Amino acid sequence: MKKNKLIFWAFVGPSLLAFTLVVLAPLLMGIYYSFTNWNGIAANVSFVGLDNYIEMFNDSSFLDSFIFTTKFTIVSVIAVNAIGFALALLVTRGLKISNFLRTIFFMPNLIGGLILGFIWQFIFTKGFAALGELTGQGWLLGWLSNQETGFWGLAILLAWKMSGYVMVIYVAGIQGIPEELVEAAKIDGANAWERVKHIVFPLIRPAFTASLFLTLSNSFKLFDPNLSLTSGGPARSTEMLALNIYKTAFTFREMGVAQAKAVIFLIVVGIVTLTQVHFTKKGEVEM
Repeated sequence: MKKNKLIFWAFVGPSLLAFTLVVLAPLLMGIYYSFTNWNGIAANVSFVGLDNYIEMFNDSSFLDSFIFTTKFTIVSVIAVNAIGFALALLVTRGLKISNFLRTIFFMPNLIGGLILGFIWQFIFTKGFAALGELTGQGWLLGWLSNQETGFWGLAILLAWKMSGYVMVIYVAGIQGIPEELVEAAKIDGANAWERVKHIVFPLIRPAFTASLFLTLSNSFKLFDPNLSLTSGGPARSTEMLALNIYKTAFTFREMGVAQAKAVIFLIVVGIVTLTQVHFTKKGEVEM
């Protein structure tokens, strides 16, 4: 028994220690600093109670960022999952180039968020402008110059980045469907859409739960592409919550307020994602 405990702690101990130092301790410290006037530099820290939370809710930029992030998350979750599922159906059709297509579709996920933002910034500002001048399409000019086009620019970037990753999850779900069910549906005269609707959709609900969780959390927490693509501009109109918190902390040196925003951010993301997992798991079908 003693030997088993030693083996258990030998495997679990390092991971638990790393989790405590990297995740748990900073989380508790952040909650503490959210009730102080710490500016990130001064050694003297005073307890200010709920002042930071009151200031946070009176900050119009934070509320605007929250609304912008919510809208962005809704659009991104729908787009990424729809495109990812469509790609999964494509690469599981038994095509000779299926493996090649999987690699191509997954590759954008391997590119860092900052680099991805700069790549798409060049495409939107230079590529779209050149195309707009050649074709006379005015709507292609001035991308990222206002909130509306900046919003869609961020949505396109995230859809391009994450669709391949989500595709892999859906591919695993589709390949786990018993072939006999599909063959039986074909014999009964079900067309492709009917097979997808009545067989594929119900049986990949676990994959849908995982994909929805990942896209929700990643959309809410989007930071580096937002920083490199628009940097929140123009006039902070495309600033998402993570970037708003970052600027509050490192631009305005209001660490206490930034920590208060981060705590509320954590609570909101936790409630939304846990609620989503609860409701989507209820509809899962076991094979």
